[in-house]
Amino acid sequence: MPASVTPNGARVVRSDGALAGRVGLITGGGRGLGTEIASALLDAGAAVAVLGRDTGALAATCAALDPTGERMLPVTADVRDADGVVRAVDRVRSELGRVDVLVNNSGIAGPTAPLWESEPQEWRAAVETNLVGAAHCTRAVLPDMIDRRSGSVVFIGSMTGKRPLWGRTSYAASKTGLIGLVRTLAAETGPFGIRVNLVSPGPIEGERIDRVLRAQAATRGITAIEARSEMLDDSPLGRLVRPADVAAVVAFLAGDGAAAITGEDVNVSAGIVMY
Repeated sequence: MPASVTPNGARVVRSDGALAGRVGLITGGGRGLGTEIASALLDAGAAVAVLGRDTGALAATCAALDPTGERMLPVTADVRDADGVVRAVDRVRSELGRVDVLVNNSGIAGPTAPLWESEPQEWRAAVETNLVGAAHCTRAVLPDMIDRRSGSVVFIGSMTGKRPLWGRTSYAASKTGLIGLVRTLAAETGPFGIRVNLVSPGPIEGERIDRVLRAQAATRGITAIEARSEMLDDSPLGRLVRPADVAAVVAFLAGDGAAAITGEDVNVSAGIVMY
């Protein structure tokens, strides 16, 4: 797709689709769910910046999804570093013009162990990345969104923020915290035309859930197959969630089709969570 240049030299990519002419920023965009979300926003017509710590992974994602280099921008930053996040957002604005859509996807699993057996630094890292880091990124993009009186912020939560998952206290605490953050932020920013929503996936196919199930099995004295079966027993659909299932909902919430949706927590859990 052709790209034009604004008076300040920033690229603005023109395209067709529900997000044509808009710019999305996805944290944790170098792999897994973040890459799937980047693909969905691209398909909807947006230009996309992907942010993360792994420069190589970000570059590989951009090369795979945007071989021309016209519609994607890799930006290296650690979401736990508030000043680094501000610098990264400034670069996105310089290169792509603005940020219309922020997807707070960066997250780590944290320890799989009872609280009393968890290392404090590992426990804290999950909260600082999944909750505090998301707040840093949102804080960095909001002033411009407020000035333009438009924007969409989507947080990636988890069903574990709403139901127990053995040995996952730090992860659960960080994801439950996002619920309160999203609802309050939606109330604060709504008068400026900004929408803020949460997507709460169930267990997503891929390497991370496999690691979690293996860790649970090892600490509980069961097999990974038994741990997986227990998890799927609660799903009416009897399956894990595909990354594309989540990405499609994110793309919808980013666009005008969700113009009247804010402060919501949307479950994409194959029915495991219905509240």
